[in-house]
This record gives sequence, C-alpha cells and structure tokens, in this order.
Amino acid sequence: MAPRGPGGPTSLVPCAAALLLALGVERALALPEVPKQVRGRTEAGLQICIQCPGSVQNLSEVALFCKQTPKLMLHARCCLNQKGTILGLDLQNCSLKDPGPKFFQAHTAIIIDLQANPLKDDLVNTFHGFTQLQTLILPQNVSCPGGISAWNTITSYSDNQTCQGQRNLCNSTGDPEMCPENGSCAPDGPGLLQCLCADGFHGYKCMRQGLFSLIVFFGILGSTTLSISILLWGTQRRKAKAS
Repeated sequence: MAPRGPGGPTSLVPCAAALLLALGVERALALPEVPKQVRGRTEAGLQICIQCPGSVQNLSEVALFCKQTPKLMLHARCCLNQKGTILGLDLQNCSLKDPGPKFFQAHTAIIIDLQANPLKDDLVNTFHGFTQLQTLILPQNVSCPGGISAWNTITSYSDNQTCQGQRNLCNSTGDPEMCPENGSCAPDGPGLLQCLCADGFHGYKCMRQGLFSLIVFFGILGSTTLSISILLWGTQRRKAKAS
C-alpha cells in the first residue's frame, strides 16, 4: 500500500480539531462569565429576563446603558449588576399585550424598553414600585404612565415614545396635608405615591399608636371562624333532624 502524502485525509484531522478548538476558545472569551449567584437568581426569581426569546439587541438603549456602566453585564433580555439585580430590561418586539405578572421582578430597573409591542394604553398600575425607573421606551401610541406630571421630558418619535426623568410627586404636589399627621409621602412609581406611617403608628390614617398585635388579630379571626362553624354545624344538624 502506498504511503499517504502530507495532503491526505488523515493529516487534515489534526488541523480541523485545532481549528475547532481555537474557535471554541475565542467564543468562550467573547462571552462574559455570569457569576453563579446571578445564574441562581435568574432561575429562581428573574424569569422576566427569559420571558421573551433572544437577547438584548446590540444597538438598543438598554445595551448601550449596560456597556457604558462599569461592572454591569447583559444576560438574556436583562442588564444585571454583580448581585443579579435588574438595572435594565429590553422586551421590545416581544408581541406583548401587557408586561405580564412577572414584570414586577424588574422593579429595580433604571431603563426599560417596551417598544414594538401591541400594549394597552393604560399602564399606570403596571409600574407600582418602579421608583428607580428613569428611562421608559414605549410604543408610539402608548402614553407615558402618569402623564407629563410624572416625567421631566416626554419625547415622541415615529416609532416610539420615550419617557425620561421620573418625577417625585411628593415634591410637586404642594399639598402638605396629603398624608396624615403621623405619615409621610413616598414615591411609588411613575405618577404614583403612597403614605407611610411613622415608626410606632399604624392603621387607618396612621392614627393607632403602638405595635400591631398579631395575637389579637388572629385571636379575633379564630373566634369568629369558630362561631360561624358552630352556627353552620347547628343549622345542618337541625335540617338533618327535620328530614
């Protein structure tokens, strides 16, 4: 049998293996490593990041924010910090009629992109607790939650509407009596606010002083439940005797 020359099929195998190994190493170096604690949080409590297939688009506002801010990383549709907290969320072009029940997982986000979705127009209650949000990009026909009073600037483009600079309504209402005497105003998202009771106060208009007693509450609840149960048992027993 004649010996195979240097250009034969056998000599190509090591070359191909070396090429594949080089490509694998290059790809591994190009992808940022996601810390274990971030992976765990994403699986357990950050499903919003994988609610829509794909990843953050390279030229999106969320991608630019994430790349320009030190120690942030892109993961699926989210921009995360080292602790796995969502600081950016890109759900554009995901065919969403509403953000969904998992959307609150992104309440820590500074920037959110929801453009190119068939969203309903009224989104005020969707952003309860989104107090850190500073940039919100919506479809062109969807209004910024809270309106002009909730944002520093609202800019309309041909394909989206951008809401920037969330305002603190507690500073702009000018009504010192908006919250009760023992309560204080606190922002609760775009166009939203809440009254928080001072330490040591609770209940309606923060008028009750002292710690809320769980023992008393469950005692009353238990006795009421027991009374209703006895009443129903007696009623059923009388019906059984009558029949």
